[in-house]
Amino acid sequence: MKNILIIHTGGTISMLENKETGKVSTTSEHPLTDLSYYFKSYANVDEVIAFSLPSPHITPEHMLELSKKIDKMSKDYDGIVVTHGTDTLEETAYFLDLTVKTAKPVIITGAMRSTNEIGSDALYNLISSLRVAIDQEASGKGVLVVMNDEIHTAGNVTKTSTSNVATFQSPQYGPIGIITKESIIFHHTILARYSHPAAQISKNVFLLKAYAGMNGQILEALYAGNPDGLVIEGLGQGNLPQNTVTPILKFIADNIPVILVSRCYQGIVQPTYAYEGGGKQLKEKGVILTNGLNGPKARIKLLLALEKTNDQNVIREMFENEK
Repeated sequence: MKNILIIHTGGTISMLENKETGKVSTTSEHPLTDLSYYFKSYANVDEVIAFSLPSPHITPEHMLELSKKIDKMSKDYDGIVVTHGTDTLEETAYFLDLTVKTAKPVIITGAMRSTNEIGSDALYNLISSLRVAIDQEASGKGVLVVMNDEIHTAGNVTKTSTSNVATFQSPQYGPIGIITKESIIFHHTILARYSHPAAQISKNVFLLKAYAGMNGQILEALYAGNPDGLVIEGLGQGNLPQNTVTPILKFIADNIPVILVSRCYQGIVQPTYAYEGGGKQLKEKGVILTNGLNGPKARIKLLLALEKTNDQNVIREMFENEK
């Protein structure tokens, strides 16, 4: 049997519901540990707790610590499973995908319902993740997110519902595999993977969503905060209200990279429109367009990119030609 390490970080999958109040909260011991006998038919399993945090408390510094732990401990195991809260799971998964060096399976999973709630998906998702982690086809595919009988890539997956157990989806791409009672079936492949390891996370990158009637006021306030980078979720194919252009140029003039994604959950930004604030004009003025990332993941990537370089041409190459 293969040897698998489960690294717990917290989240709903590690919480219990109070039956009197209905509140869900953390516990002194991980509730799935008592159910570990379910794992024995799949693999030899060891478990460690990296931290016990609800995922809104997870920071890029935690993600880096987790990445280093995976690389260090993966030498002694055939695969790694990480349990995580769902709110920022996609960001941690993408961070790990860009930084973890091992080619062994790294699976990240969570739950929308705590272990003792009716219809809990906690134990099922964890067992599904173990099954994927021991499958030889899971190697070399980067960090995979396993939830609700589906296998998703870290780059494409996102949380789409606040509470539905089928919340994790890969819009327009779909999962790369599915899980049945008998099999793990991969039906898509990974064409390319990119690595951006970092020794530290020291930069400050803001994320801003565009809206109708937006002016330069909020951008001026952000500029005053001396950020190292800015990610904007623009409108449509990557357009912004005209009054935002002048303050954006101040960022670029100060060598602060401005990354543009779309607030739409499908499609990619493109330099199509040449009007004031249009994507074509923004690109010509130095704004960097992405290749399909959403806002939170673009921020993660920019944090890692800035640990390597401040050269906006190099950063542009990373965002336009990688996913």
